[in-house]
Amino acid sequence: MLVNLYFVSAPDGSWVLVDTGLYGSTDKIRKVAQSLFGHTRPRAILLTHGHFDHVGSVKELAEEWDVPVYAHPLELPYLTGMSSYPPPDPSVGGGAMAYMSFLYPKKPINIPNYIELLPTDGTVPGLPDWHWVHTPGHSAGHVSFFRESDRVLLAGDAFVTRHGESLLAVMSQKREVHGPPKYYTSDWGAARHSVEKLLELNPNVAATGHGLPMKGQELLQQLENLVRDFWTVAVPSHGRYAHQPAIADEQGVVSVPPATDNTIPKVLAAAGVVALAGVALAAYAKHNNEHKKNRARGLNRPFSHNRPLPGIPPTVPATLEEDDPHAHTNNYP
Repeated sequence: MLVNLYFVSAPDGSWVLVDTGLYGSTDKIRKVAQSLFGHTRPRAILLTHGHFDHVGSVKELAEEWDVPVYAHPLELPYLTGMSSYPPPDPSVGGGAMAYMSFLYPKKPINIPNYIELLPTDGTVPGLPDWHWVHTPGHSAGHVSFFRESDRVLLAGDAFVTRHGESLLAVMSQKREVHGPPKYYTSDWGAARHSVEKLLELNPNVAATGHGLPMKGQELLQQLENLVRDFWTVAVPSHGRYAHQPAIADEQGVVSVPPATDNTIPKVLAAAGVVALAGVALAAYAKHNNEHKKNRARGLNRPFSHNRPLPGIPPTVPATLEEDDPHAHTNNYP
């Protein structure tokens, strides 16, 4: 319900995992993998980027399966404990998911024994008929994956197919193309160029990090509209990164713009946490009811797309230590 990950099989029957969801998803991922591929472990884990909702289970799965984890070189600092990402901006987006972003985990993960760099020639380890595309903006080393034969695109968070900041959108899962989630996007110029690059691939199907897959003319028309109107519909009119990007290199974050004065009252964030917990429980209850109905009809399909998670994202205390600009960074100002 909150974030997507993908199981992708190759012609020879092998498979890879693209992204690993939230912390606490390991058992669920393992069960789905066994239902699809038996006890065959994946050839690799591929990461679109290293934000907490995409790498939550990567360490446990990489250790259990003993497989490499591939990412872009510019994501390496956030996967090897060298640097935190640029701080999220809860003042943009105008929704509960944005308001709560100051609570989301900020520190990098550290998996140096498993991390590998994506090949420079654009090939994808374990998937010979796919290639990867550098799509920065949401993060410096963000990548997307594309299969030319049927024009299937795994876009990560380069763009998403639901409103990225709205809790109501999480509930409804309404399919519509949006720019990358505003509160975590730190370079809007690069983000716009990345969306344009993905449109040029002329995708027939787009499966993104958030929202349900879209396809066909509806997808292309909305993606064209996003590229055309990007600066007015995707980019916030205010906020920390609206007019100045964060700067990052292979060592991590170099500099970030100063924080804005538009402080979101923490009561809104607290209300958002309560609301999100209620939404998650309601969705889980609805899923269980539908599952029981399906079993009664003989349609036992427990592993559908966007299966609701029984809970909410893990949070960290919003302490001064968490906002220390010198912690897990390259000493950026």
